[in-house]
Amino acid sequence: MPSEFELIARFFTGLGAQRPDVTLGVGDDAALVAVPAGHELVVTVDGIAEGVDFLPDTRAGDVGYRALAVNLSDLAAMGAAPAWATLALTVPEADEPWLEDFAQSLDTLARTHGVSLIGGDLGRGPRSAVVQALGLVPTGQALKRSGAKPGDLIYVTGWPGDAAAGLAILEGRLAASGANRSWLVERFLRPEPRVAFGQRLRGIASACIDVSDGLAQDLGKIAQASGVGAVINAESLPLSRALHALCGEERARRLALCGGEDFELVFTVSAGRRAALAALAHTAPACHCIGEITQGAGVRARAPGGDLPIEGYDHFRV
Repeated sequence: MPSEFELIARFFTGLGAQRPDVTLGVGDDAALVAVPAGHELVVTVDGIAEGVDFLPDTRAGDVGYRALAVNLSDLAAMGAAPAWATLALTVPEADEPWLEDFAQSLDTLARTHGVSLIGGDLGRGPRSAVVQALGLVPTGQALKRSGAKPGDLIYVTGWPGDAAAGLAILEGRLAASGANRSWLVERFLRPEPRVAFGQRLRGIASACIDVSDGLAQDLGKIAQASGVGAVINAESLPLSRALHALCGEERARRLALCGGEDFELVFTVSAGRRAALAALAHTAPACHCIGEITQGAGVRARAPGGDLPIEGYDHFRV
């Protein structure tokens, strides 16, 4: 059976983009990277664990992709350009085919976004993957949660609710087949981090966050950090054809509002920057206006029959 160090050398050394700013990567006690002048370092860390964030029978490649993607989404929400990552991976045994599939998928996504794996750890234990991702943003240009003002419009990218429906399908809580099933499951297993769009939002978005715990709950974090309120127009929530066909409009709206796991961007834009946002339309993902920032506090989801209840995911509340 190969040793820990042999497995690291085989599957993880040299993984990802080969960047000239990595002066010392995998193989030493710590890595060395050169941070260019005029930039701030953006650092995030997130982990996924079997039985909590992915099902036990999830394909290794999907685990590897998702482990990096959720962190790239955090960088996107800050307007950062991804650069480096570290990985702490625990597995119950030295399953070489599993490790190869995991590493290949992570490598493909890392190269797509110019990320170099510069260090980490491989150990035995319950299956989990913790990634620390680091990126760069020009000094003073990072997107934050705290800049929203009353009158700003609220936008979301993509199709919120799809990932939550995909998870429900995998867990057997929602029946689906054919193209609708494939689309929704893929949205959960392989979320698309909005890295390039996040960088284009510098100087345009007044506040930004990615959707991990539910659109309404994550928008609430912007509202709290900015000292404002927010109103979502439930009828303006974008619903994919697959979600609408499978769940019907009412349930689809609830999933879009509270489902989570989409890793789309929710952001706010002032009146003076809306023309700049419109100019991005030809290079942007699907982007929808769903509400407005208001005076006060908290988030309301307004619907014809009355406000919808707002919930979201919390690791310590089940």
